[in-house]
Amino acid sequence: MDIRYAVHPEQMKTLDTKKMREQFLVENLFEKDRLNMVYSHIDRIIAGGVSPVNETVELKGTKELGVDFFLQRREMGIINIGAAGVVSVDGKAYPLGKKECLYIGMGTKEVFFTSADRNDPAMFYFNSAPAHAAYPVVKLSLNDAQRLDLGDPLKANVRTIYQFIHPKVLKSCQLVMGLTILAPGSNWNTMPCHTHDRRMEVYLYFDLPADTVVFHLMGEPQETRHLVVRNGQAVISPSWSIHSGVGTGSYTFIWGMVGENQTFTDMDDVAMSILK
Repeated sequence: MDIRYAVHPEQMKTLDTKKMREQFLVENLFEKDRLNMVYSHIDRIIAGGVSPVNETVELKGTKELGVDFFLQRREMGIINIGAAGVVSVDGKAYPLGKKECLYIGMGTKEVFFTSADRNDPAMFYFNSAPAHAAYPVVKLSLNDAQRLDLGDPLKANVRTIYQFIHPKVLKSCQLVMGLTILAPGSNWNTMPCHTHDRRMEVYLYFDLPADTVVFHLMGEPQETRHLVVRNGQAVISPSWSIHSGVGTGSYTFIWGMVGENQTFTDMDDVAMSILK
């Protein structure tokens, strides 16, 4: 478990590129047969990834959680960004294709990850947050999600948002999670940008060709910085930070939010005129 601590906006101003990447960028999530996790002290979210190839990988509790099993006091959302795989939850198997989601509620004791084909493995990405109540396991495809079509081709930001773990789709304690697919020829996400001081967010970028990168913008609106992000990498975004990006080509990203509420539209818009 990689532990990340909270960063104050004033501290952010002192960070160079190396330190920014150490604090906010999550790399190497999808190693073969290895469960990799980052625990952020910002709202205690955990972002993790696993690509099972030669064996089934179990989700296990760690000392940092101080519980008997991982989901004893937590909930979890999983999205597969690779080939077909299976998530087994307390003995029940849930096949997950690419861009399918599984919500797992608090109290689940056993979770196992397996690929359908070792030569074309699954890549399971998950977010987990502290929970106060137990809700049922729910599997969702893109057709089950709440869909929002946004953007303008003249602004290169045409995109479709799929809200998987969302109050209008299923019950969760605090986790809200989904993915956004940019249309071919579009490369901007979440611009004009915003903050939401009631919630933090984690972005995972994927479906980027090898020669494509995303310049992820973050920081206070008048103190912006950027991270260069590659395929399968994630960014931890504090609640006080903008979270937006532009790619050298189109891409898809998963967003996960935790915090005070689950109101997707509860955001503070940032006027383009004040960005610096």
